[in-house]
Amino acid sequence: MAPSVSISILIVVLCIFMNVPTIVIAAGSVATFKSSSLKQEVQALMESGWWSGSSNYTSSHCDWPGIKCNFGGSITEIDIAGKIYLGDKFRKFNFSSFPNLVRLSLGNNQILGSIPFEIGSLSKLTHLNLSHNYLTGQLPLSLANLAKLVKFDISFNGITGSIPREFGNFKNLLELNLSHNKFTGPIPSTLGLLTNLSDLNLSFNEINGSIVSEIGLLKNLLNLDLRQNKLTGPIPSSLGHLTNLVSLSLSSNQINGFIPQKIGNMKNLNGLFLDNNMLIGMIPSYLGHLTRLVFLFLDFNKINGSIPLQIGNMKNLRYLYLNNNNLVGQIPLSIGHLTKLETLNLNWNMISGPIPTELANCFLIKFLSLSHNYLNGSVPSWVKDLYAPIKIDLSYNNLTGNVPISLIRMREFNLSYNSLEGRYLSATMICVVTSKLFGYFLHSQCRVKNLVLPMKTHAELKGTKNGNLFSIWNYDGNIAFEDIIQATEDFDIRYCIGTGGYGSVYKAQLPSGKVVALKKLNRLEAEDPTVDKSFRNEVKMLTEIRHRNIVKLHGYCLHKRCMVLIYEYMERGSLFCVLNNDVEAVELDWTKRVNIIKDIAHAISYMHHDCIPIIVHRDISSNNILLNSKLEQAFVSDFGTARLLDPNSSNQTLVAGTYGYIAPELAYTMMFTEKCDVYSFGVVALEILMGIHPGELLTTLSSSSSSSSSRNMMLNEILDQRLPPPNRIVARDIFFVATIAFACLCTKPKSRPTMNWVSQEFLSRKKPIAKPLHAVSLWQLKNEENFMVGDIDTQS
Repeated sequence: MAPSVSISILIVVLCIFMNVPTIVIAAGSVATFKSSSLKQEVQALMESGWWSGSSNYTSSHCDWPGIKCNFGGSITEIDIAGKIYLGDKFRKFNFSSFPNLVRLSLGNNQILGSIPFEIGSLSKLTHLNLSHNYLTGQLPLSLANLAKLVKFDISFNGITGSIPREFGNFKNLLELNLSHNKFTGPIPSTLGLLTNLSDLNLSFNEINGSIVSEIGLLKNLLNLDLRQNKLTGPIPSSLGHLTNLVSLSLSSNQINGFIPQKIGNMKNLNGLFLDNNMLIGMIPSYLGHLTRLVFLFLDFNKINGSIPLQIGNMKNLRYLYLNNNNLVGQIPLSIGHLTKLETLNLNWNMISGPIPTELANCFLIKFLSLSHNYLNGSVPSWVKDLYAPIKIDLSYNNLTGNVPISLIRMREFNLSYNSLEGRYLSATMICVVTSKLFGYFLHSQCRVKNLVLPMKTHAELKGTKNGNLFSIWNYDGNIAFEDIIQATEDFDIRYCIGTGGYGSVYKAQLPSGKVVALKKLNRLEAEDPTVDKSFRNEVKMLTEIRHRNIVKLHGYCLHKRCMVLIYEYMERGSLFCVLNNDVEAVELDWTKRVNIIKDIAHAISYMHHDCIPIIVHRDISSNNILLNSKLEQAFVSDFGTARLLDPNSSNQTLVAGTYGYIAPELAYTMMFTEKCDVYSFGVVALEILMGIHPGELLTTLSSSSSSSSSRNMMLNEILDQRLPPPNRIVARDIFFVATIAFACLCTKPKSRPTMNWVSQEFLSRKKPIAKPLHAVSLWQLKNEENFMVGDIDTQS
């Protein structure tokens, strides 16, 4: 008798003896059972309809896209994130047919509806990713059955309800990401049971209540992100037990009380973000123990007292934001120990005393804002020795004395509302105001308290009606330079509306009633041969070209003592200013933004393809795009750096243009081509969609070491959040603009399209197959050509 049969008989006898119902499994029945299980898996896959569009649909199921099997042919992984449109087919999936499934990754698959209860049957699951979808409803309690979960990501959905207490069952969990949903209710204390957790992200929800002290039990936590919720109460001192923590973000809540002393125990902390809360008390001196800190954001709170000396111990600090608090006392001299500091923002406090010379040791600083305080003494002259290009705002203080002549050419410098005087102080320096980390604003009205300016006599500025070749500009045949002097009251600063690359801009109403914009070179700038050449170059360019989207030059005066260009006046100023004004930015809705991008493309295409010889602008930036009164039409301006492209020349040049818009190849080839303008256009197009300059984003995407989270960032995530989400029709246009913008940003100039192709694509009625904006990653836009319509024309 065969051994297997003997065993079967023995089992039957025992079952009869014990009065147990019997199911006899013969030797060959195990294989039959296994085969039946595999057939059930295959049948469930086919019935799901998920792979109905795949060319491998009829081959072995283990070879289907995103499927992995074990040696026995049973499915262990399904990873089709971002590759298949699922919609409501997600709910038709028979989860119980996959007993060996370990990984289920369905991020960015446009899943609709709620999470099915049956998903809790996947008892072996270790990785579950349902992020970046359209999921709604509450989390099913059956998820608590997934006790082996190591990573759970359901971010960027519309999940409602509270976080289940049963999540405390995930004892093996390393990463939990519930961010960007609509969770309400308190943080469950049972999360403190997840002692293996390294990343906890509950940000961008509507979670209320206080931060539970049990969070302090998560000793392995590296990143804790609770920002942008409705949390109240104090910061629990138990957080000080998280000594492995690298990043702590509690920003944009309603947290009150003091900063707990035990935070000083977090010796590994790289970023501490407590801004936009209701914190009180002094900045604790024990923060000086956080010597690895790079980011310290305590701004927009109610913190008082003085800045502690111990802040100078943070030798790795690069970004320090203490603005919009109630700080008093002087800036500590120890701040000069922060030699890696790039940004220091102390504005809107009650800080007094002089600006310490020790700040000169922070030679890498790029942004320094000390405005709206009670600082006294003189303006520091040491800024000229700093290594990086710097933006400084010292406005609204009690500074006195002369402005150092060494600062006269610093355009990004605001000294307004002080008690300063200086023979060489230029309107350029007065009118520019620094603002956020990556940009600056231009005042629409410039005001300087008690400022003594050098007086120019009328005779010095006056031109003659029929003088030298460039001394008279003409408008309507009867306007001479005297009319400019009268309209601006001798270029009084009250008429200053901003600054250009090498001059001040004034608003003037001529005798005819016509309002115009005047670009005037300042006296010292006019004596600079390079600036004089640029100014004359702009006249030459604008008198030879005509296009509805290029600013109109009405006339000019090029006199040895005064140089003025007169332009059509644009009521809303530059695109940069509009995007940096929250009210105007909202008025600039999605449809207007798309149309402005098209206007810019048509203007550049005209210069590149309809002018002989070709004109390369070389400084396409949001500062040089002007908008009309209704924000419906854009005009390219500022042709001071423009060049005619000579096909028989090497076209080598010194690098010209605005930092952040310059094509990368200029850094090493020193040769300009029309493809340099194409790159700049791509930057401006993205800036219009995002509402801010995309510099940091482009750096992240171009870096070979960029994290998977940044590489998988979706298009909808970068859009200007001040505007409501676009409707389906407008979203189609935004997707189209984004594909073109990224094509223009190719690192290799030859891979960029021509502006003629871009202009024609905008005029064409054909559009790409629309994809929801949340379903398109920036990495795809940057690297996949199949997003584009037809073949890109890259020929010059």
